[in-house]
Amino acid sequence: MQHKKDALIFNIQRFCLHDGPGIRTTLFFKGCPLRCAWCQNPESISPEAEMAFIAERCKGCFQCAEACGNAAILRSKEMRIDYGRCTVCGRCADVCPAESLTLVGRRWPVDALLGEVLRDLDFFQDSGGGITLSGGEPLLQWRFLEDFLPRVKQQGIHVTLESSGYFEWAHIESILPFLDLIYFDLKHMDTKIHRHYTGAGNRRILDNFSRLSSALTLLVPRMPIVPGVNDSKENIGETSRFLLRHGHRSIHGLPYHGLGVEKNRWINSSLQPLHLTSMDADACTPIKRMFEKEGIHAIIYD
Repeated sequence: MQHKKDALIFNIQRFCLHDGPGIRTTLFFKGCPLRCAWCQNPESISPEAEMAFIAERCKGCFQCAEACGNAAILRSKEMRIDYGRCTVCGRCADVCPAESLTLVGRRWPVDALLGEVLRDLDFFQDSGGGITLSGGEPLLQWRFLEDFLPRVKQQGIHVTLESSGYFEWAHIESILPFLDLIYFDLKHMDTKIHRHYTGAGNRRILDNFSRLSSALTLLVPRMPIVPGVNDSKENIGETSRFLLRHGHRSIHGLPYHGLGVEKNRWINSSLQPLHLTSMDADACTPIKRMFEKEGIHAIIYD
């Protein structure tokens, strides 16, 4: 994805308290090079805009069918989208009174997105907050960020990046001076297992982490804790030793939850769910203890 004049954003979430210091506005960039089986935002994976249909909200009024110029709305007992005909124009979503149909992904020029961010400038200044770039993988839209981030920093706004770690080094190198904090995901240390569950090996991710560990930007490792996937003693040990070799003595743990399973249906995703039970911080206590035995302080979030 090489759009320099605009970004494809699928959500803007305000008053976030867990995506970096202070009160934050989180920008969710669309497109991700990985297809994690546990993804909580599967609508972020495709680098193109999509139509989402939330059947539970549908009132059966079929105003959407009347608005669609491509006969992509199927009139039946239950409304359906013919994705082969759908051009993702968004006209159906514009007329849906129940917000059952939603356009996932809208284009934002630099000036427009900067203006949206600046609406919250007072909150940032009062709380020491800022913006968080999330996704998806924001670095897929690195050309946009090259224009956007210098403008953000001119306003004195703190910038946090949340990254899958799967990016070309050149795509972060040019924007690194404008980043204050990076949350970096380490999903699994075994590259074959990593590929099985995410669609890609981990070599590029580990190399990028190594290089960023030598940079001046604050780097915080994170791990999604997925039962039966990466919570083994072996993987915790390998992860801990990798962190220690690069000067890190802590990690943020993100317990698995199944929020993405329902979203898969909304966008007709082919991603296969793991059929796991959602976890909380208490359920991750054994993982926290394993990390601590290896000399790593694990901070577990609900």
